[in-house]
Amino acid sequence: MRQELLSLPKGLAEEVSRNLVMVARLIDEDPEQAYAYSRIALRLASRVAAVREAAGFAAYATQKYSEALAEFRAAKRMTGSVELWPVMADCERGLGRPERALAMAGEPEVQKLDKAGQVEMRLVAAGARRDMGELDAAIVTLQSPELASSSVQPWTARLRYAYADALLAAGREDEAREWFAKTLEADKDGATDASDRLAEIDGVEFVDAAAAAADLEDAEFEDVEDEDAEDEDEGQDPAEVAAAERAADQAEYYDEDDEEYEPVDADDAADADVTDGRDKA
Repeated sequence: MRQELLSLPKGLAEEVSRNLVMVARLIDEDPEQAYAYSRIALRLASRVAAVREAAGFAAYATQKYSEALAEFRAAKRMTGSVELWPVMADCERGLGRPERALAMAGEPEVQKLDKAGQVEMRLVAAGARRDMGELDAAIVTLQSPELASSSVQPWTARLRYAYADALLAAGREDEAREWFAKTLEADKDGATDASDRLAEIDGVEFVDAAAAAADLEDAEFEDVEDEDAEDEDEGQDPAEVAAAERAADQAEYYDEDDEEYEPVDADDAADADVTDGRDKA
């Protein structure tokens, strides 16, 4: 990329470079903001292949697949490289054209890809098969020497995960569990949620410790409030408490539109109840 930017005036090259750095920094955490920076770089240097490629990935991250595909095609024309072929095919999937993605998987460009690119193309082709409802074909597509290999490569976890997920979708739960476990062995960086998928198959439920602690604290606080309320009630005459509660109920449910109803004052109600008690005695 640096070599490509050298074709620009120094000041312009620095400005474009700053925007491309921001694209790379934000594309995972804030793809919309990364996309905004990519548009600035594209406006400044649309004839630079690295800029077109960055703009393509930013558009891809925000699911603007038509725009991403156009940028990737432009970058490919400028460089002659087939490196972007798998992601271009995946854009076709995003546009609802899985049959085109499958057609691209059979093109000569695939043979020019390195091993990582070929595995990526296989993943895209399997995804296209699933898009078309061809689940068994997707499983067969993923069965490859790379999947069977015991060596761990950068693509191993993703390939095993896709295979496990397809097996599970096909109802082959035991096999899926085996491959999710193999995914976990290869996924040292936690790039997939294989551990969660395994737990789901095994029926294991994880408890959020922080949430559980907060619930316990709330429950204890409520218990303390109840105890305090009970302590306050113990020091009062039961007849007075009952009278006050009845008076409060009258006040609460008093209908202002009812001209014939006059609420009883809480103190009056309490006195009346106590008096009634004495009269009855």
